This record gives sequence, C-alpha cells and structure tokens, in this order.
Amino acid sequence: MRVGVSWLAEVTDVADGATAEDVAAVLVRVGLEEEGLHGGDVSGPVVVGRVLSAEPEPQKNGKTIHWCSVDVGEEEPRGIVCGAQNFGAGDLVVVSLPGAVLPGGFAIAARKTYGHVSDGMICSTAELGLGEDSDGIVVLGELLGAAADGAAPGDDATALLGLDDRVVEVNVTPDRGYCLSVRGLGREHAHGRGLDVATAFRDPLAGVRVPSGPGERDVVLADEGPLGGRPGASRFTARTVRGVDPSRPSPWWLRRRLVQAGMRPVSLAVDVTNYVMLLVGQPLHAYDAARLDGALVVRRARAGERLTTLDGVERALHPEDLVIADGAEGARAVGLAGVMGGASTEVTAATRDVVLEAACFDPVSVARTARRHRLPSEASRRFERGVDDAMAAAASQLAVDLLVEHGGGTAEDGLTDVGGPVERPVVALPVGEPARLVGVDYAPERVRALLEQVGCAVSGGPGAPDALAGSGAVGAWTVEPPSWRPDLRQAADLVEEVARLDGYDRIPSVLPRAVPGTAGGVLAGGGLTARRRAVRSVARALAEAGLVEVASYPFVAPERADALGLAEEDERRRALRVANPLREEEPLLRTSLLATLVDVLRRNVGRGADDVALFELGSVALPAADRAPSPRPGVDRRPTAEEEAAVRASVPHQPLHVAALLVGARTPRDWEGRGRSADARDAVELALLVGEVLGVPLTAAAEADRPPFHPGRCAALRVAGGPAAGAVVGYAGELAPRAVAALEVPARTVALELDLDVLLGALPGPPRPGALATYPVVKQDVALVVDASVPAADVEAALRRGAGPLLEECRLVDVYAGEQVGEGRRSLAFALRFRAADRTLTGAEVAQAREAAVAAAGEATGAVLRGT
Repeated sequence: MRVGVSWLAEVTDVADGATAEDVAAVLVRVGLEEEGLHGGDVSGPVVVGRVLSAEPEPQKNGKTIHWCSVDVGEEEPRGIVCGAQNFGAGDLVVVSLPGAVLPGGFAIAARKTYGHVSDGMICSTAELGLGEDSDGIVVLGELLGAAADGAAPGDDATALLGLDDRVVEVNVTPDRGYCLSVRGLGREHAHGRGLDVATAFRDPLAGVRVPSGPGERDVVLADEGPLGGRPGASRFTARTVRGVDPSRPSPWWLRRRLVQAGMRPVSLAVDVTNYVMLLVGQPLHAYDAARLDGALVVRRARAGERLTTLDGVERALHPEDLVIADGAEGARAVGLAGVMGGASTEVTAATRDVVLEAACFDPVSVARTARRHRLPSEASRRFERGVDDAMAAAASQLAVDLLVEHGGGTAEDGLTDVGGPVERPVVALPVGEPARLVGVDYAPERVRALLEQVGCAVSGGPGAPDALAGSGAVGAWTVEPPSWRPDLRQAADLVEEVARLDGYDRIPSVLPRAVPGTAGGVLAGGGLTARRRAVRSVARALAEAGLVEVASYPFVAPERADALGLAEEDERRRALRVANPLREEEPLLRTSLLATLVDVLRRNVGRGADDVALFELGSVALPAADRAPSPRPGVDRRPTAEEEAAVRASVPHQPLHVAALLVGARTPRDWEGRGRSADARDAVELALLVGEVLGVPLTAAAEADRPPFHPGRCAALRVAGGPAAGAVVGYAGELAPRAVAALEVPARTVALELDLDVLLGALPGPPRPGALATYPVVKQDVALVVDASVPAADVEAALRRGAGPLLEECRLVDVYAGEQVGEGRRSLAFALRFRAADRTLTGAEVAQAREAAVAAAGEATGAVLRGT
C-alpha cells in the first residue's frame, strides 16, 4: 500500500516537519514492514512559465518543433525548444531551468538543439513523475482547472504540483486488510505515535449522511451454493447517479493521489471508485446504467457460463465463482464478484448514468475465484483480507458526492441496501492472558486502554465473572472487536494487539530453560537425538566423499513417471495431488527423490558444470492404495476430534530417503592424464558407505529390472544382518539410456536412492569400543574362477561364511576375463585377512580356514581355484 505523506496527514496527526522516513518508522513500530519511499526526487529550479510565443519550425526528418519564448518571472524571457503540439501562446506551463534534476536523475542544462540554444525544458507529466503521459506537456490551466488561476510566471511549480510530496510504501500482511487504505494507515500511525485515536485520527467516514429511503435498482442475493456455509455476499448496496458529464476529467488532486498509489487514472467514474477504495478500503464498481437490464442478482455461475471481463479476456466460469448478473432471473453474468467487472456493462466515454456497487463478499469465495482465473486485482486483495461491511453505504455515499461535485450528476434520493453487517464475535480475555503469552506484566488498565484504542468495546475485567466461559471464573474481559478488524476472533489475537501497541521492543529476550524430553529431534537438555545424529552422519560422510548437498522442490509433473520409465503397476506412480499447487504443471508430491533431484542436476549441467555429484536428504510421500480422501475442515473453528482423526488417517507414509546423482569425472585427470569417470560402481560404493556410517552392513546384488536404472547395471541394497536382514533398502547403479534421454541428463549418469527410515530402524545399540587387536594378522590371497554371470558379491559372501570367525577382512582386488580362464568365465581375486583375538594363528589354522572358505564358495557358486 502506497500513501503520500500529505494525504496521510489529512486523516491523522503527523508530527510537524516529519519526513517520509519518520512516517515509515512510526508505521514500522506497530508492525507494518516498510517496502520503500518514493517521489520527492525533483530538485532545483522548477517554475511556472507563460508561453509568450511558440513558432513552429518543420525539420528535415518530418518532425515539427516549436521555438518558444517563455516568461519564467525573470527580466528577460527564455528561449526553449519544445517538440509537443498541445500548447500555444498564453498557456501556463511547467519549466525546469538549468540546474534542475528531474526523476531518474535527469539533469537539465542549456544545450544546443535544432539550431537553437534551449535554455531549459517545458515538462510533460511523465518527465515530472506525475503520470505516464509523455505525448504532451503540462498545461496548468487544463491540469489544475481553477486552482491554476492564481499562478504566475516564476512561481515554484514544485509546491504547486506537490512534487515535493513523498510516498511511503508498506507491506500489509494478510490478517490486516484494513491497512490497505489511508483510513487504516492513519489509525495505525496514531497508534505508532502513542496518540489518542479519538482526537488524533479523523475518520473520512465520520459525518457521512446516507439516505434512508429505498433505491431504484433492485438487488437479489441468490447464492444457492455457499462455500463452507458462508454466503458469497453478506451485504450489497447500489446507488444511481444520473446526468454525469463524461467529458469532465477527474480533478488534478484526485489523479495525483491515484498515481502516487501506483494506479492509472482512467475516467471520472472509475477514478472516483478507485480513490474511495484507497481512502477507506471499500472496493466499489461502476456500471453503465444504460447497459444494465433490470435487477442485479448475486449468484453462483452456471454450468457452461462464460464472461468477458474488463481486461478483454473471455473466461469459462466455474460453478463456485460468485457472479453479478442482470436480466430475467439473473440470466446474464456481468461481473466476477469482488474480482473484476464485465466488459458488457463497463463505463465508457458515452456513459451518463452510473450505478455504483459497494458490497461485502466472502473472502474465501473471492480468493478462490481470483486464483482460479489468475486474476488478482486491487479489489480482490482487499476482499480476501476482509472488508469492513459496516461502511459499504457510507463509502458509496462518498463516491456519489464526488461524482455529483465533479461530474455534474444528480444522485437518486434512495439507497438499495440488501443484507447487512454480520454479527461480531464476542471474545473472553482472561486478565492474566497477555502476561502469560507475552511474558510482560501488563497492568490491567493498560490492557483495557490499548484494546479500546484499537476500537474494541471492553466490559468486565478484574473481579468480574467470565460470563462467556460460563464457569464463574473471576477476572476476564468481554471484548467486542470493531467491524474493521475481522481478524480479531480469539483471545490470542487480542493479546497480539496489546503486545504490538505497547511495543515489541518491551518484550524481553529470554533463553528457554532446558527440561527433560525431546522435541523435533533435539534433546531439550541439549544435543541431538540418536536419529538426528545418524542422519547428520550420513550427510557428513557423503559430503566428505565429494558430493554436494542440495534441496529440490518436492513437487513433480504427472509426466515425470513416464520419463522415469515406471511401469503402470509401479507403486511409485501412486502420487498425491496437491489441492493448491504452486505450479499447475507440477501438482503431485514426489514418491522418489530422484524424480526431483534430476531437475537440480539438469540445471547445473545447463549452466556449464561438467563434473557434478549431488545428494539430497528428504521425505517422499507414499500413499496407500486404500487411502481415504483427506477431509477439508473449515478455518472458522477448531476441527472436531473426528475431523482431526480423519485428517491424520489420510496423511500418507512419508519415509526419509537419501539419493545421489553423479555425472562426469569421479577422479579428475591429473598431470599424467589419468582420471576416471563416475560409473555404477561408485553409486554402489556410496550406498555401502551409508550403511557403514550407520553401522548397518549392506549387501549389493544385481537387480534385473528397477526403473529408472539400467537393467544390467543396477544393484539392490539389502540389510546384511539383524532383525531386518534381507530387507531391500534401495537401489544404486547407472540410469537407463531411455530415462537419460527423457530426463535430459548426460549419458552414463549414475544414481542411488535408499530408504533411510528402514536403515534407521535397523540401527544397532549405542556403539561400544571393541578390544584392540594385539596379535598379528595373517594375509592370504585367493583367485577363484566362476561363470561370468555369477555376482562377485555372492562369491564374497560364501567366502566369509566358510572362513568363519577368524576372517577379519575379505576384499575383491582383481577381476580378469580372457583365454586363460575360458570363454564365459572370469577370475575373481580376493584378499583375505585372518586374525584371532587371543593368540597368534598357526599356519595350519589359517590353511584350514582358507580351505573352508574356498569350499563354501565352490558349493554356493561353482567357483574353483584358478590354475586347478
């Protein structure tokens, strides 16, 4: 919301000599965030000038310029070159003299152009920062009307046009929609200065007299499909002003304030509605009465109905859209209620009779319509946050008065007013509640005074029974919030107002006291839980292995399952659809981390990264096949126990996963030219590293079919022992060529994804230090020949099983395939390390263990010693 300091000063007491910075600081003090300061950037001599002569001079390029003699209040007139055509001798204009600086840092100096020395510049509205019109220069008689009669050459144009008026812009949070108006900001400014609102704030609606008789335009509220039980329109007023002169422009001061607020002046009727909206926060809409047919009907859109809005776009309406309609029984939709009017009844240059609408629409209904049609507007911004339904008639009267005064129209004597203000909630506020929630010992009289400054009606208090609670408790206020504060619905809301107006700086900073227990994975007494320590250990290990941790958005497009090559029956295709996705193209929650991690990889590769190694720790959503739909309780009350249970039951399983993607060099080339590209073995090695860090040994076995992995270069990771032995925790390997092409990632990309929840569930107890090995290790190597189809992991497992407890380490050190071992065969060389904890092993013991290991491998895999 933008407001000029001079406009704000009309409704509240601004300190003498206060700058825009001072005003912004006051508003920040009561919780309004400063967005910026604008205007006031014209400096130097900018004066009123009278054109004495304007001689046209055609140029070779076809353009005609004017060589002007301009009286600027000096002894001699100045010669100025001007290319505009909308002025003549005798006109009062705005002249920036050499030394002036206009908005954008545009410095004015005497310069030679078109064969003359132009000693200054005759300014347009765009050059002065007064609007967007740059085709013609400012003619003060046309711009200011009668206000220009007293102007004389040499007068300061900066003050005359308000060029020195600065604009304060603040960010308004969704719960404080009343601040989207000068009325609301004026009240907050009085709060920020600690002034009495009753005397320091001047309500623009005070003293407005609203007619009591019935109006000539019938209005029917016929909402047969209210959302959440709330009617789409709680109040609707209509007034008619006839005989408005469409040729009359909006007064300069009104147009100036619209421009300061970031709005474009259009016509008198439209400008008046926008001005009143900015002033008091009530959106209005103007219809051309001649283009309306009968009564106005507020209803929900009908099946197949279409409407062309003021922006010229034809829109297919949804049955939840609330529309304004006319004709027999509201046959024709003429506007989207609270969002934008229709083109069929818009005010044009020929409109003489205007119907003004001032209504109060349901915030949820307006918000859904605006988002559904991607049509945010100034009106919808206010209705979504809640509009004071008690001011509709008075706001309409303000607009009527302006149309009559500046458009020459005649207002009807009556007012159509259907519906009315909704019943206000009455809130019980225990006397000690502000101190309990905020931690500041507020005096009861201070709390009451602050709530009354907000506009609340407060009764009861210390010693009075809590009649609302019905419990006979002593010491509670009964608080009725004002109509312009629909956000004050419970005791905590009132406490927030007390803390805000008393000053956030008075709230002390107190460190929390450590108590036994855990919350959010953090020990309340200090430190992390075992689960969080384990997860951090995984992240640390992967980072030390050369990977970079990233976070991807958890939303995917339905087409991503096809790109990954998932089969129709694959459970990963069963994804939850978000009701209000950030992007319509990505409405699903991911069922795999790789589905979103590939986007990060593609972005890095697209920006020139050749060697990329990424990993992510995050949750996935895996809904059950028989999952019940999630209910959608309203936000106007606390959900019942049954609703809460149904919501919790609908929440899908969300395990924690870890995934990684590698592409390019795993070992960079050195000065000798040696290096190695990442391959499937690296992915498997990283997966085994995760298990090793957690103390949950994993085994890797070839997996024939697990999209998006290559069928021949994929391994399934299983828990090696313990209660979860044999459980599959994930997969690692190279992505299939088809998936690589569909996902648009580099060829030979390798990946892994593990279910950390399964691994964390298999965590052993707290680690205990083992006895130090004090006896020597005995080294043995063995080379076994097996069929090429036999996985090396199966041979290693058999060796470990056969060797028994004396085997300390078994590691594959070489793989050979060639004529010496025969076609379809390969040789696997393993390094075996034997050690006993209580003695030095003898040669016989080691030989026996080695032979037992070879025998077990032969029995399990058909392996034979090489050379036999």
